[in-house]
Amino acid sequence: MTTLTQTSASRTPRQLRIANMVFFFLSGFGYASWASRIPTIQGKLHLNEAQLGGILFAMPIGLLVTLPITGQLLSKYSSRRIMFFGGLFFSVVLAFIGFSESVWQLCLALFCFGVSRNLFNISTNAQAVAVQALYNRSIMANFHGIWSLAGFAGAACGYFMVYHNISTALHLLWVSIALIAISVWFIKSTIYEAPVPQPKKKFFTLPEKPLIIFALICFACMACENTMYDWSGIYFEKAVFVPKAKATQGFVAYMIAMTVGRFVGDAVVNRFGIKALLRYSGIFIFCGLLLAALFPYPIPALTGFVMVGLGVACVVPMVFQMAGRSTTMSSGTALASISSIGYLGFLLVPPFIGFIAQVAGLRWSFGLIALLGALIVVLVYNIKDDNQ
Repeated sequence: MTTLTQTSASRTPRQLRIANMVFFFLSGFGYASWASRIPTIQGKLHLNEAQLGGILFAMPIGLLVTLPITGQLLSKYSSRRIMFFGGLFFSVVLAFIGFSESVWQLCLALFCFGVSRNLFNISTNAQAVAVQALYNRSIMANFHGIWSLAGFAGAACGYFMVYHNISTALHLLWVSIALIAISVWFIKSTIYEAPVPQPKKKFFTLPEKPLIIFALICFACMACENTMYDWSGIYFEKAVFVPKAKATQGFVAYMIAMTVGRFVGDAVVNRFGIKALLRYSGIFIFCGLLLAALFPYPIPALTGFVMVGLGVACVVPMVFQMAGRSTTMSSGTALASISSIGYLGFLLVPPFIGFIAQVAGLRWSFGLIALLGALIVVLVYNIKDDNQ
């Protein structure tokens, strides 16, 4: 049950919802701002692709190793407090990335960026679950739609900065200052969720039994999602054989479909229910990847990638919504628990695409990843109806 302080009690559900959307936007805009400057940073530090790949791995390491800590913090402090601290940390580290002058400085900054993203994202989603509890209809997918729109906005801003030769340091510093100012302005309009103390556990534990299914669904979906981030462009270039200049069209189609899916997802849930949406999401992922693998031509592959975008759009937000209803732990602790396994799929599965592709080809690797969509469908049938 969500508890409100005097400050948040004076806000309407709509005001609380808008404030939470602002923090989703800040998260997406800040992350896209950094991502838009990766090529500039690579050139500045004279990194080849292998070196850049190794350095970029510092961020998910920072994110993954602090997931258990985030769960513990959210059992002691309100998600609002963690979100504010995480957002400030996120913004400050973003500025430091731009001022990195050596490989070790960039590695350290990206590790801290991963830590801050973990604190910021989990607590922001916990806030969204708390706001969702104030509504009798689904609104969760819209929050993630705002994140996607912010990603487009951040990428466009980054393109503008690069086009006008604005340095990475100044660009990210300006973004950092803006994010901090907006965070300070809106934090009082967010919801207060009282922490639910948890019994002392080991540093890392598996999610409780009722959450295992949710964690596995997150694992499958996030593996497919990051596969598209990392390999969609390469697939279009080396399997569909489009010119290199047009290789990103598959990724763009996927991203647009995912964003649109997040804005229509709540309407689908409100009409047909969460389990129905998750089932069809799994079917779309399976059929989309299989279509691209079986028919590696521009139109079928683009159609397949659009289906995958629609499929992955709402899986994680809807699973978070269901997991946030846990009666034995706070929503933040529950989300951190299932995210621990979900992010393993995000981090570990995409590298295996390369190994499979080396042996059997990219089409086989995408075909095998399609099975994760089928796994989602199977897992959804095992969700108890009271989580509907």
